[in-house]
Amino acid sequence: MQKEITSSELQQKLYSRNFTKHGMDMNPVVTISAGVFILIFALYAMINLDHANHVFEITKDFIITRFDWVFILSSNFFIAVCLFFAFSKLGNVKIGGVNSEAEFSNFAWYSMLISAGMGIGLMFWAVGEPLYHSQFAAPIFANDEIAYSAMATTFFHWGLHPWGVYALISLALAFFAYNKNLPLSLRSVFYPLLGDRVFGIIGDIIDILAVLACLFGLATSLGLGVQQVNSGLNYLTGLPINVTIQVVLIALITLVATLSVVSGIDKGVKFLSEMNIKIAVAFMIAIFILGPSGYIIRLFSNSLGLYLGDIVKSSFYISPRNDTWQGGWSVFYLAWWISWSPFVGMFIARISKGRTIREFVLAVLIVPSLLSFIWLSVFGGTAIYINEMSGGSLFEVVQNNLPVALFEMISLINIPFLAGFFRIILSILGTILVISFFITSSDSGSLVVDNITSGGKLDSPVPQRVFWAFMEGLVAALLLLIGGEKALSALQTAVISTGLPFAIILIVMTISLIKSLKVSQQKQKRVRDIKWFKRLSKAVEKDSIEDKKMPAKKAV
Repeated sequence: MQKEITSSELQQKLYSRNFTKHGMDMNPVVTISAGVFILIFALYAMINLDHANHVFEITKDFIITRFDWVFILSSNFFIAVCLFFAFSKLGNVKIGGVNSEAEFSNFAWYSMLISAGMGIGLMFWAVGEPLYHSQFAAPIFANDEIAYSAMATTFFHWGLHPWGVYALISLALAFFAYNKNLPLSLRSVFYPLLGDRVFGIIGDIIDILAVLACLFGLATSLGLGVQQVNSGLNYLTGLPINVTIQVVLIALITLVATLSVVSGIDKGVKFLSEMNIKIAVAFMIAIFILGPSGYIIRLFSNSLGLYLGDIVKSSFYISPRNDTWQGGWSVFYLAWWISWSPFVGMFIARISKGRTIREFVLAVLIVPSLLSFIWLSVFGGTAIYINEMSGGSLFEVVQNNLPVALFEMISLINIPFLAGFFRIILSILGTILVISFFITSSDSGSLVVDNITSGGKLDSPVPQRVFWAFMEGLVAALLLLIGGEKALSALQTAVISTGLPFAIILIVMTISLIKSLKVSQQKQKRVRDIKWFKRLSKAVEKDSIEDKKMPAKKAV
């Protein structure tokens, strides 16, 4: 068994390598390497964007067509492992040790889970994806009623499979950080397999990959998000939709995100996440009441039944002919979630101390998935209903301009009274929500990248947090200036290509986690046995004292 290292040894092995001048505290190898790679990518895109797009597209197509089975089978494996942890004796192990307490309330915890995990994505795709599947039947979750098939397919892409990936990596990161006293960094999960080598160049490479995946993934999401914000403002005020406006919006929103980052998780991120959920619930209820309520309820119930009934068959479906649909949708999503997992996993791990593995896994798997299903049913169901009633006009608009999907749907809702007033209110709520999720993604992402580049420290200097918040906004703005949506597409393709190595990394990580959890379970059992033995000893001692006093009392 490997010797468990102490905090002082960690300081000597890893933190002593940090650059600690000018208000910084960061690992120079990880930071400089990631920065140089980002610069090279930006220059490459600037010099020849078409060639960059072509190269990344070829790479993505090669990975998706040749290794689709890796993404499909590994994602199912991750869910199975999570359920094994939850329902086995390992589920009793507590993150942070037997005496640790939860840092955040359940509402704050769930709010931060959803806001960081896929809030901005659900805003962007909730209308467009179900609508697309309702026009072009998917090969999975087949049903005579195409709307049910479309929604069940959308559930598959936003439900248990992404959250299974997030649950596994965040559990591993939290366990090694809080139970093994290792840095909160991706390198730490490989300590049982690699030993002290994780504090050297091998660990640096792992963290560099994590930083790049986080920054590029965030830049892509922020770029897509700001296009949706621009569409909302265009609908409300007539503000033009162009790159200049979008860059200005990125600058303003990054400024607000920076203020949130400076205030930390307890104040900024937590406050924004809770506000996101409250506004989202109000927005969703308004759409549900003003939209086709009965249709939405039937769609949700039947689609959820179809999803749960066919999940095993559809989850293991691998197209025998390299189907372009599966590569463009299911495998694309799985690769995206896996490449996105270091960021989301790191953030979830940061906020999850004090919960048992059983509580953690079941909560991360089920609660966000169910809330996502409800959200998708309300917005996707309303879009499908309106599209059918309007003879396909909504889909025609969305197909040509996806960022405007939400606001176009709102404009077509049949509101019987005060239609103009309600549409403006709904559009304002939608725009505020997109901006708020945008800010939350940026500030939580900055905190995560800051943790990784500092070697896994939970509290790093404020100037360093500001630096990474600025970097995320700068990357997104540069890409928009270089090539707009085309540049964002190139970056997204590049991020997806990292999904393959990360899938392999996660499989190795799972082996490492199982190995360490068994050891921790035995230690925790010994602690409980010792406590029980001490309580028993005290009880026996007390009874013995009482027995000795009894004759004296009788004599009196």
